[in-house]
Amino acid sequence: MADTQYILPNDIGVSSLDCREAFRLLSSTERLYAHYLSRAAWYGGLAVLLQTSPEAPYIYALLSRLFRAQDPDQLRQHALAEGLTEEEYQAFLVYAAGVYSNMGNYKSFGDTKFVPNLPKEKLERVILGSEAAQQHPEEVRGLWQICGELMFSLESRLRHLGLGKEGITTYFSGNCTMEDAKLAQDFLDSQNLSAYNTRLFKEVGQDGKPSYEVRLASVLGTEPNLDSEMTSKLKSYEFQGSHFRVTRGDYAPILQKVVEQLEKAKAYAANSHQEQMLAQYIESFTQGSIEAHKKGSRFWIQDKGPIVESYIGFIESYRDPFGSRGEFEGFVAMVNKAMSAKFEWLVASAEQLLKELPWPPAFEKDKFLTPDFTSLDVLTFAGSGIPAGINIPNYDDLRQTEGFKNVSLGNVLAVAYATQREKLTFLEEEDKDLYIRWKGPSFDVQVGLHELLGHGSGKLFMQDEKGAFNFDQETVINPETGEQIQSWYRSGETWDSKFSTIASSYEECRAESVGLYLCLHPRVLEIFGFEGADAEDVVYVNWLNMVRAGLLALEFYTPEASSWRQAHMQARFVILRVLLEAGEGLVTVTPTTGSDGRPDARVRLDRDKIRTVGKPALERFLRRLQVLKSTGDVAGGRALYEGYAAVTDAPPECFLSLRDTVLLRKEARKLIVQPNTRLEGSEVQLLEYEASAAGLIRSFSERFLEDGPELEKILTQLATADAQCWKGPQ
Repeated sequence: MADTQYILPNDIGVSSLDCREAFRLLSSTERLYAHYLSRAAWYGGLAVLLQTSPEAPYIYALLSRLFRAQDPDQLRQHALAEGLTEEEYQAFLVYAAGVYSNMGNYKSFGDTKFVPNLPKEKLERVILGSEAAQQHPEEVRGLWQICGELMFSLESRLRHLGLGKEGITTYFSGNCTMEDAKLAQDFLDSQNLSAYNTRLFKEVGQDGKPSYEVRLASVLGTEPNLDSEMTSKLKSYEFQGSHFRVTRGDYAPILQKVVEQLEKAKAYAANSHQEQMLAQYIESFTQGSIEAHKKGSRFWIQDKGPIVESYIGFIESYRDPFGSRGEFEGFVAMVNKAMSAKFEWLVASAEQLLKELPWPPAFEKDKFLTPDFTSLDVLTFAGSGIPAGINIPNYDDLRQTEGFKNVSLGNVLAVAYATQREKLTFLEEEDKDLYIRWKGPSFDVQVGLHELLGHGSGKLFMQDEKGAFNFDQETVINPETGEQIQSWYRSGETWDSKFSTIASSYEECRAESVGLYLCLHPRVLEIFGFEGADAEDVVYVNWLNMVRAGLLALEFYTPEASSWRQAHMQARFVILRVLLEAGEGLVTVTPTTGSDGRPDARVRLDRDKIRTVGKPALERFLRRLQVLKSTGDVAGGRALYEGYAAVTDAPPECFLSLRDTVLLRKEARKLIVQPNTRLEGSEVQLLEYEASAAGLIRSFSERFLEDGPELEKILTQLATADAQCWKGPQ
């Protein structure tokens, strides 16, 4: 069997999202709006298969065919007859559920490949003897021949997502290097084009000269469209001695389905902001225009406090090895009014709390743009995974001048982060009950601060295309050097494009640090309803959770490549290092032996030193993070961040050795089963599923009842069209 790093265990936790009450409270019009937005999100989410690995679309199509012909219970009888044990069949169900849940065969959290935990020849017998294979023998056999080997392969380059020799990616053709990615980013910046909805394909001519195709995601391809601002961009360019060609039409048939559903949703919009928002999203996906998506995002920001909240597009850049290209995601959710009221109080206090952050006023936005901040019960979250909270849009220019929205996903928090005592690792026994009692409430506080005042704080010093600065060059002083500002963002440059590979993790670290720092403020604890001993317990567990998370993060470090595979976890490790460096016994990490005789470890946090030792250390670190970010000082930012992110075996912690202990005792991330909506006559029904691997599979089988075979054909045709592009470096 495969290394446990690369399988999903049979006893993996599976939870169902509960949004029944929030959905029940919607009007019939709101339900229709939510239904069509959900359909758009689910269709768009299929693009993630094409953004993950060469084989993912074929694996999805194969699983889809299998479970459409036989549901998990029916297929089980066939599998047992073919000689599989119950455990082996369960392992296959868990694998299939994992592919659906991650929208591919790489974990969304950690970017590690996972493979079926049963013999390949046994799975082959099940597939080729299945009802689906009897109905369509050539198609099923063809899919298995294409993806069977890759499904199980753990060749070193295929174990993780990455660029060139470091891993597999479909954001870049297999012959691209980090140097190609940097050149392409410089080209995009020079043309004021965003990388968010692009992929990069490289060809090398007989003369050895490279040429690059920058392909935009859109419904339209080469068709002329004189009204589009994109038309002038679709041409060939010479840039720094290389040939670039900008094309469009990536994921076209998938985005066509997204657009059709958004058009239907528009008829049920609650106001003109939502109508104009959807119109611009439609324009963006049709034309391949990020500028249109920005316009839609402006209307989205202005749509304050909607009953049905949503966002859709190429959003987060965590999985692009260069850190600039966005993975498709779409969510639809309903407001949880009780928790949202607490967040409204936090927003009302935000301007005062921002003054508590440890950087000079010149490094804060000129005006705090009061955002929407709501707690939502998720109906649909399509993409590779479901976060606990979101702060969007990610466009720097909008965030600096027009604002953003924060959402906390309440029903996700309720199930994804619940902890069983017997599975609670690396804590002292006396901390465990306290941790279980207060982890949920403390996480609500941390998510609120992280999203609103972490991602929502800080100014970027910019020079626009006309040469004008958004800061006073004469009077603004860098508090780290005592000198005037020496660096800034020039026109076309963004946080992601400048800081590239560390941008996501660095920003997550800054936001997490703001949460830890401000949770010490009595006003914050009061807003969330905590005072006295309870307030102190919330602070302690919040800090303890971060310290423990920093140790757990080692699972997502790859020693062979000296690289991190998950932005949030790298950020938490960095914070652990900062707090360990503070000294005076604030934090200790000690290797031990468990009651089972195997290696173990314990993290300890001295609660009496959080304010006296921890706060000053975090204050110094936070100030440096913000100053380097504000000034666009990439060299300084990398030196600071990569220094703390380095994993070595230096004593006393010996983190490389501790990583083996973390892997030995790791718990797999839960799978989340989401409901479906179905239109019956003029009414929308909510369909819920059991919290199991089989239930998750059924939810996907019923998600595309009308056009499942068509979608499988679309995915395999799109994958085949680019199949020759993924050959790795020689």
